[in-house]
Amino acid sequence: MVMTLEGQMKEVVRSQKNHHQLKDQFVYYLDNVSVNYSKSKALTDITLTVNPGEILFVTGKSGAGKTSLLNLLAGDVLPSSGRAYGIHANNRFVAQVFQDLKLFDNRTCEENIWMAYDRSIYKSKNEFYADMIELVNVLGIKDKLQDKIVNTNGGLKQKVAMIRALMSRPNILIADEPTSSLDKESSVKLFDVLNFYNVKRKLTVIWASHNRDLVKQFPGKIIHLEKGKLIYSGHACFI
Repeated sequence: MVMTLEGQMKEVVRSQKNHHQLKDQFVYYLDNVSVNYSKSKALTDITLTVNPGEILFVTGKSGAGKTSLLNLLAGDVLPSSGRAYGIHANNRFVAQVFQDLKLFDNRTCEENIWMAYDRSIYKSKNEFYADMIELVNVLGIKDKLQDKIVNTNGGLKQKVAMIRALMSRPNILIADEPTSSLDKESSVKLFDVLNFYNVKRKLTVIWASHNRDLVKQFPGKIIHLEKGKLIYSGHACFI
């Protein structure tokens, strides 16, 4: 009997305590990195290691430097000082979910998701479609697939953007405030999906959020930024 994605996710939650992250090689290593924009400092003297298969939450108020850190890790900005290792590595694929989501407003939800289809990753379009249907069922948007993005709300747009990112089968997912328009139940469901991909498919997840009350409910590592400085690093449950 083939277990559904939702069933597999429940198994992952039950076995979470037995999951050990890989520590033998870093995904990213920042060594005393600063990022400056004109006369302002976005990040100051950041030293950070991100390990393979890790879930890392980045918290902080608006303007704390969360987006700048994600852009740095994604290779969209360069360090002004210090050294950043692992950026633009050739042996892995990074998917990003931006705050503005980068969706095509004049296309349907399904058409936006199909933008992730790659013949070098999937054996066939049927395989892609089957994976997509599992995800849209879990996140509860199957009946919205034919809605045009321009006519959808913020929560649905965030789900579509996340599904599209996951359908690209990345090694690393970088998400900037991916639950800002979602209620608590939908946010938890989205994390369950990411947790499944993390445990079963070794996906490294880097998730920026200003909502520490939400983040502390999830397993993972957290770093907290204030005014561009890293002031806390540890387990999310201890914040």
